[in-house]
Amino acid sequence: MKQKLLLLLAVFFGFLAFMLTYQQIAHEKEKIRKTAEIVDLVAVTRDISANEPIPDDALQIVRAKMFRSQLAGSRYIRSGEKNIVVGKLAQFRIAKGTFLQWNDIQSGITTGREGVTSKVKPGYRAVSISVDQTQSVSGLIQPNNYVDIIGTFKFPDLKGDSSLDTITMTILPCVQVLATGSDYGMRINGQGGRSSYGTVTLMLLPKEVEMIIFATQKGRIHLSLRNYEDLAISKETQSVNWKYLQKNIEKYAREREKADGLGGN
Repeated sequence: MKQKLLLLLAVFFGFLAFMLTYQQIAHEKEKIRKTAEIVDLVAVTRDISANEPIPDDALQIVRAKMFRSQLAGSRYIRSGEKNIVVGKLAQFRIAKGTFLQWNDIQSGITTGREGVTSKVKPGYRAVSISVDQTQSVSGLIQPNNYVDIIGTFKFPDLKGDSSLDTITMTILPCVQVLATGSDYGMRINGQGGRSSYGTVTLMLLPKEVEMIIFATQKGRIHLSLRNYEDLAISKETQSVNWKYLQKNIEKYAREREKADGLGGN
């Protein structure tokens, strides 16, 4: 009787362990199933030979269900990227029915003529300076805009003593902006546009490059955005310090009233 009881208990606990294991496996399967995503991928409808340009009629969009783990380490080409690969050379033979991946495509070798370099005029140079929201006019400056470069520095006082005097001046007027961050103004099928950036690339003469790099090391640079039609360079430049500001602030207020038509009769 005792042996039968022990046998029944062993069967019971064995069955219980089986049920718990089954439930755990089912739970894990459900977790994995929930990580699956529906994605539209580019598939190959016929064999493509190595070095053959990939034709549009050999590609089709296939909706597939894939786990995130599969997508995380993959280089599958999504439906929105199909037009980018059409005409590119196949790296090696691509079998019919497979999903196209970026490593199936031969990577192009740059000729050195693409990108911003093609926008730099002969005799000029491109140089990037760091900017923040204030220096970049709240990030509103875009490629192909024109700006004035303003610098604020601490110089020895103009009287010749050892004290320092803060001076703000226009360093260079009417400078073309080539790029903001990595955006150099190219638009492909309407894609691309304004994004946040921490650098602005300017087109300068070689001697101006040296001057601007020195100025960024010795003071603070601001960019003043110009109207796209206003490319005239004013000859009325000035260096503003505290004494100059005190002396001219009322004069400037009257001039602004007159310019804006706000003055009285």
